[in-house]
Amino acid sequence: MLTLLRAAAALALLALPARAEVATAVEQVILPGYAGFTEAARALETAAEADCRPEALRPAYHAAFDAWMAVSHLRFGPAEEGGRSLAIAFWPDPKGSGAKSMARMIAAEDPAVEDPAAFAEVSIAARGLFALERLLYDPELTGDYPCALTRATAADLARLAGEIEAGWAEFAPLLLTAGQPGNARFLTETEARQALFTQLMAGLEFTADQRLGRPLGTFDRPRPERAEARLSERSLRNVQLSLAALERLALALAPDSPKTEAGFETAERLAAELDDPALAGVGDVQGRLKVEILQQRIHALRDTVTNDVGAALGVSTGFNAADGD
Repeated sequence: MLTLLRAAAALALLALPARAEVATAVEQVILPGYAGFTEAARALETAAEADCRPEALRPAYHAAFDAWMAVSHLRFGPAEEGGRSLAIAFWPDPKGSGAKSMARMIAAEDPAVEDPAAFAEVSIAARGLFALERLLYDPELTGDYPCALTRATAADLARLAGEIEAGWAEFAPLLLTAGQPGNARFLTETEARQALFTQLMAGLEFTADQRLGRPLGTFDRPRPERAEARLSERSLRNVQLSLAALERLALALAPDSPKTEAGFETAERLAAELDDPALAGVGDVQGRLKVEILQQRIHALRDTVTNDVGAALGVSTGFNAADGD
């Protein structure tokens, strides 16, 4: 079914007029990104059905998380409908809602794991990639029920990925027909460009202020335990993959942007030099300094992107990037 949807969407996109940068971002970055996530999530579901043991599933889990990072910054359209993006990756979770909800499910051996429709109604905090992280990396979560929960969570993740990809088959043409009669979603071409630019800026903001800012805490009280995906030691990897994904979007929107390209290269080099998978080094002075320098570089990169990409698109940041389009 999704193959037919992809083919139909591709044909529709070819027939639609759009400014080149919007079409490039949609066709070369966004749609392939969601297709890749669906493929990886389905492979994880298949692997979980074959063998639910953590050591067997971890490679497929990381592949799915990697694929999600290619699109995790796109918090609009089908990803936001029904809270799908939060059900895929509920983080930050400052109150530990995910762990608490999962503990209750395991204690009660909640039968929702046997019914996909019922599991889809489970709290978003107890689903998705971070629920799987606990199941695959917490040595205390063993036994038949955690195995069933792992399989149900993987299947739910694959369902969510497929729904978002299918939704984009209908949403993409709205971006590409912005300003045309009958398009009530994007009333002008500028609105479509602004929507994509907003996702780019919000992604940079989230990586600097959440992925790096939360574990940094304050100088007197660093909080390494707050790092994203700390259990699976992919906190730094998520920063790196996020930067790479945001660079692809930025250069699709404004390919002739040497300052933006150089800014991303600098940030990516600083991230690669950290050699601190779980960002545990924020607890000592030298490690903290390196993370702070990277955070400052990403903040500076936001200014560069505003001047480079924003100017090329004819849009500005006269909004809170986290608010959406």
